[in-house]
Amino acid sequence: MRNSQRGITLLGFIIVLGVVGLFAYVGMKLFPMYSEYYSVRSAMKGLANEPGIANTEPRKIQDLFFRRLYISYSENVKPEHVKLKRVGAGWQMDVKYEVRKELIGNLDVVGKFESTQMLTRTGAVD
Repeated sequence: MRNSQRGITLLGFIIVLGVVGLFAYVGMKLFPMYSEYYSVRSAMKGLANEPGIANTEPRKIQDLFFRRLYISYSENVKPEHVKLKRVGAGWQMDVKYEVRKELIGNLDVVGKFESTQMLTRTGAVD
């Protein structure tokens, strides 16, 4: 009679568990970085929908942007990462920043994020 085995061995199970654990650990390190990036994108899109944003001064636009980021607990985007330049009747807002997180030992994860939004909406400011 032939003895057939089913399932995985203990060693196989430990290896699979280690690989899954490593991916989960890396995911836990990467998720906050991308969550912050989506907060930046959301804040920029929210600014683009503000009435009269095209006629607002750059300092005020930056202030409104960082107020929105403050709500999202964003801590890696600094004022020097935000550039505003006049394009036509509106503004082009560029946000470029880098996030570095420790991974394991002397290995780090570096995320470079860049986003551009046109702020062209005119209209009455409430």
